[in-house]
Amino acid sequence: MLVHQILKGKPDDGVVTISPSMKVQEAAELLSSRKIGAVIVSEDGKMALGILSERDIVRELGRRGTACLRDEVSDMMTTELVFCARDDTADAVMSKMTEGRFRHMPVQEAGLMIGLISIGDVVKARLSELSMEKDALQGMIMGH
Repeated sequence: MLVHQILKGKPDDGVVTISPSMKVQEAAELLSSRKIGAVIVSEDGKMALGILSERDIVRELGRRGTACLRDEVSDMMTTELVFCARDDTADAVMSKMTEGRFRHMPVQEAGLMIGLISIGDVVKARLSELSMEKDALQGMIMGH
């Protein structure tokens, strides 16, 4: 399965982005209210400057306590992003995520962000693909 097929299966809410000057507290509230694990940091909603995940926030909370919630997102975001493309395979994306130990990956085309996929999206797509393969093999064995 390809990334563009995974994107088609997602609700069309677009990519949730926040400003680098937003306070971490506000970003945490957004993550909570939207029930999402990460947001893309962008000035224009098209070019990703970084990503802020719930894991980033928890890590800082553990180190510094609640004072970190007053910081700007730009102080805490991950800036070394790993992108994927529409035509990348689910297996390649899953491999990159596993090796890099991250759970969200922006999808980019011509330097612009066109989506965001999570490890959950990739696993769901892969399970669907395996189910279809199983059904096809059962049909061949049963002579259907």
